[in-house]
Amino acid sequence: MAAAAVRLVRRGAAGVTQGLLRGRARSRGSGREVFEKLTVLRRGLTLSLGTFVGYEAFNLISCVTEVHASFKAEEILDQADYLYGSGETEKLYQLLVQHKNSEDAELLWRLARASRDLAQLSRTSAEEKKQLIYEALEYAKKALEKNESNFAAHKWYAICISDVGEYEGIKAKIASAFIIKEHFQKAIELNPKDATSVHLMGIWCYSFADMPWYQSKIAAVLFATPPSSTYEEALHYFQMAEKAEPNFYSKNLLYLGKTYLKLNNKKMALLWLTKAKEYPAHTEEDTQVQKEAVELLNSIQQELKY
Repeated sequence: MAAAAVRLVRRGAAGVTQGLLRGRARSRGSGREVFEKLTVLRRGLTLSLGTFVGYEAFNLISCVTEVHASFKAEEILDQADYLYGSGETEKLYQLLVQHKNSEDAELLWRLARASRDLAQLSRTSAEEKKQLIYEALEYAKKALEKNESNFAAHKWYAICISDVGEYEGIKAKIASAFIIKEHFQKAIELNPKDATSVHLMGIWCYSFADMPWYQSKIAAVLFATPPSSTYEEALHYFQMAEKAEPNFYSKNLLYLGKTYLKLNNKKMALLWLTKAKEYPAHTEEDTQVQKEAVELLNSIQQELKY
């Protein structure tokens, strides 16, 4: 009898949850029929059996609820990726911020990225920018807590720590350098084909190779072995990123040119800066890259005249 009761509840629970997944009203009698069967079971069985049956029904309903939630999350992620690809930064943020309490790492790192992208817009005020930067760090941190095997969570956590460093001062910025490097390296380890993570590791190397003398002194005080790198190491990562995904990012083209320039290879610098200048501008950042590339090209051409 217990087995029969369980089968009956399973049929009832499945009927209810199937209706939820379809997203439309069930036929007039079926919902009532299920609840009548549940009522009969509840009244006719012993307490221990009723508890067991109730537990089975709860498990079934919970399982389908999780599936339903998964479908909903996938739908949100699809919408988010479409808006990101379309450059709809504000719409993307408004979509994702509604789900800031989500347990989904994929959604949370996208929210961190959207918050940061919104902060970077020229029309965003200084006060709003700071707030969004700190929000982005919290979302990225939460994404990492939910899934430490998610390469994008590591990548965006590192990016957001770096951004917050701009508000924390030179000392804090340098102190967080090792953490940033660690998370970029972890992102690359988890997904070596992600050109963005490789590019950002290159930016880290370039930044410390190009560090002003006064920052180097602060770093030497903070650490027995302060963070350091070379232009050759930076170039290695920029080349790796370009090999993984050619012409994927205007800024990688720009930094290839800038790094070759630092290494006094003007021929290669001209090649990559020209590519950066000619890269189609889809975002405000692309426009800034074009502007910097033109300025550097003009500077090199002026030097070559003399």
